[in-house]
Amino acid sequence: MTISAERPPLAAIAALGLTQIIGYGSLYYSFSILAPDMARDLNWSSEWIFGALSAALLIGGLAAPLMGTWIDRFGAGRIMTSGSAIAAAALIACAFAPGKIAFIAALIGIEVASNLVQYGAAFALLVQIRPRVAQRSITYLTLIAGFASTIFWPITTALHAHLSWQNVYLIFAALHLAICLPLHAWLSRGVSETRKRTGEAAAKHVEPSLQPSVRRPAFILMVTGFALESFVNAALLVHMVPVMSALGLGAMAVVVGTLFGPSQVLSRLINMVFGESLSQVILAIICAVLLPAALVVLIATAPSVPGALVFAVVFGLGSGLNSIVYGTLPLALFGSDGYGRRQGQIMSVRLVVASMAPFALAFLMGSLGVSWSLSIAALLSTVAVAAFFAILRLTRPIARSEAVPNPGEA
Repeated sequence: MTISAERPPLAAIAALGLTQIIGYGSLYYSFSILAPDMARDLNWSSEWIFGALSAALLIGGLAAPLMGTWIDRFGAGRIMTSGSAIAAAALIACAFAPGKIAFIAALIGIEVASNLVQYGAAFALLVQIRPRVAQRSITYLTLIAGFASTIFWPITTALHAHLSWQNVYLIFAALHLAICLPLHAWLSRGVSETRKRTGEAAAKHVEPSLQPSVRRPAFILMVTGFALESFVNAALLVHMVPVMSALGLGAMAVVVGTLFGPSQVLSRLINMVFGESLSQVILAIICAVLLPAALVVLIATAPSVPGALVFAVVFGLGSGLNSIVYGTLPLALFGSDGYGRRQGQIMSVRLVVASMAPFALAFLMGSLGVSWSLSIAALLSTVAVAAFFAILRLTRPIARSEAVPNPGEA
């Protein structure tokens, strides 16, 4: 088949992998390390500083659909190039913020810039570069970018041991200007040259797998599933160690938490090697099932350390696959036309839900206790599983109709 014979754009994936590591590391993962000193300098409590981050995430999420429209209109490469400049400017503004209002405004700028340079835009760029192999390209990219926290947590800690948080942000701004911006500009130029050689239609076309009559309900179901998964992921990632401690794991809570990151990378590696034959809807179902399964294991076995270790691994596997699925499933179901706009809409819902999730879980734990709160999270995850199964049912009629004229394709 033509799809399997076409090669992923490895140079573009490697370049984007580097910019994603810098983008997520500097704009997202570094915040938790620098936040205590930010709060001290601004005379805020840690709760307020993270509240400011939640507000910025919320506003960034509301802006995401517009960013997605820009990606379709102007090209993901140009948007990511501009985003690198905006990210650098926002980091500099944050470092020099004279007070709380200016700091919050700069933080909002960072979250808006994140929409322009992180996964949503990067996935769209891979679709625009070589749409027929974009699913494999996205898998490769998430495997590389999965090391962002592993790389940037120690880098941020080492820098902050010798520099103020403001100077650390200035260094990160320089990385966006010196590395990310030129790479994004190079990728943007490459896409433009490819379009000139092959023509716009050839460079940008993947057929939807859904009939027009079911695309709207399928999109609603998909966004619902992604939103529920984002809620559980965001809530548990922030509260993972406190949850483990409250369940009686004590000092082992930190050890258990360290298994999450490697499990994410492992899931992406397994999918890269073995997942090519799976449909993206089936992959979405597997991803969704892993989240409630992990929570059930944790609730049923607490305070067992082996049970907590299994939870961390299974939860990490599900979270790792989720980063792939939210890029590949919209492409498989709805095609490449309008992909950036759809990614913006999905990202908007995910960010808005994620911004509220840590507070919601903290409120539930304070009101109902840890076990009941985790049970509610497991129930929400199960609803996500049902949403993806419903999408599978919507895909079956077209799958049967396509099976008749191509009996020898398998």
